[in-house]
Amino acid sequence: METLRKLFEQQFRTPVEQVAPLQGELGGSGRAIVRISGCGHTVIGVQYNVREENRAFLAFSHHFRSKGLPVPQIFAEDLDAGVYLEEDLGDTTLFQFLNANRAGAEVGPTAVEAYRKVLAELPRFQIAAGADLDYSVCYPRASFDRQSINWDLNYFKYYFLRLAGIPFNEQALEDDFDTLTSCLLAAPSDYFLYRDFQSRNVMWRDGSPWFLDYQGGRKGALQYDVASLLYDAKADLPPELRLQLLDHYLDCLAQYQAVDREQFLGHYYAFVYIRILQALGAYGFRGFYERKAHFLQSVPYALKNLRWLAHHVQLPIALPALMSALNAMLGAEKLLALADQTQPLSVRVFSFSFHREAPADPSGNGGGYVFDARSLPNPGRLDEFKQLTGRDVRVIEYLNQQASVHQYMAGVLPLVDSSVAAYRQRGFQHLMVSFGCTGGQHRSVFLAESLARHLRKTPGVEVILRHMEAEKWPQ
Repeated sequence: METLRKLFEQQFRTPVEQVAPLQGELGGSGRAIVRISGCGHTVIGVQYNVREENRAFLAFSHHFRSKGLPVPQIFAEDLDAGVYLEEDLGDTTLFQFLNANRAGAEVGPTAVEAYRKVLAELPRFQIAAGADLDYSVCYPRASFDRQSINWDLNYFKYYFLRLAGIPFNEQALEDDFDTLTSCLLAAPSDYFLYRDFQSRNVMWRDGSPWFLDYQGGRKGALQYDVASLLYDAKADLPPELRLQLLDHYLDCLAQYQAVDREQFLGHYYAFVYIRILQALGAYGFRGFYERKAHFLQSVPYALKNLRWLAHHVQLPIALPALMSALNAMLGAEKLLALADQTQPLSVRVFSFSFHREAPADPSGNGGGYVFDARSLPNPGRLDEFKQLTGRDVRVIEYLNQQASVHQYMAGVLPLVDSSVAAYRQRGFQHLMVSFGCTGGQHRSVFLAESLARHLRKTPGVEVILRHMEAEKWPQ
């Protein structure tokens, strides 16, 4: 760190008072990153011995800064020594801001707005600033070309599939890789591709996003970066929100150039797949090969994304060998066992009216259990209960006196309990249970309350309770 100290003192003409390592910032890059302060000045110091990568980051930073983009100011640099000083953007990443503003699968409006702001900036990097960028400084490739894609796919094959023990036909998989690569290269690609556009590379300061770690940037397609952000594994964005944010991004993109949405979406999910495969390769290399176990914590989230894609997306190309390998991954006990058991299973319990649609499942797991309570005695038919709900004492007492209600719950509880136990064992994070009745006011509310009360006694379970109709009633 002595070189960074000297660079700081030369730049600010003041001695260093404190050097604090930034824990958690090393990630998989191998950089040494510290916060240096002295006489009112505070900066981030970076030491890294890959000259070409440092050169790319510094050149991009100067260029983006000249275009008014929110990137850190570079105060001083010494390429020969492999060090530079950059603006301190604080300690809050977009990932941390997201987690502080969500409850289970429910992402709060402030976090959603943060993502909207981030996506509004993306076209400025891709188009406005990318138009006259010097791509000769890119490292290791000037474009996301066939060689780049081949590296990513082999990274996935050898460091994830091989090390995870997933069987595959080598030649058939290579044939599918060629097909996927041709599909990716068919997308328009005369844009700046950030390459690692994800929630830990965006800082959140004073209500605005600031951007880091674009040193792997190169020329490429628009779809790659938005796919990287929306399918960022541990961010675990709900599928519905992903679609809303994708639509917002396309609206923002249209401010810079005409957008053919059909053409864009025709290639989009192929880029989602390549980004997930690239990330899995990185998790495998750092986790399986280098034995840094914390990298493997992201694997269950990536598998969840692949599971959603398998059920909701049809690619315009056939990739039978690749899809066979991915399906094998989804059922592999070695990978399922990677789920962090310290993370709670989020069980969303709903009551609703069959006059309306059943509640949507934002986790992408298909809606879980839906129980029909219309066969039970209906308190709503009695005048004394018409203005009450299943949370009121008199309604609770009435339903507790009905033998059929107890028989009903005697069937429901073991079924849900068995799923909770299996989900916990397999590392799943979301389960949804909905109770419907005619008006969504009495029976379904009572049953949802009863199940929630029961599940809250189960270790490792987080219960989120919603009454879709009764929420409209006075408390």
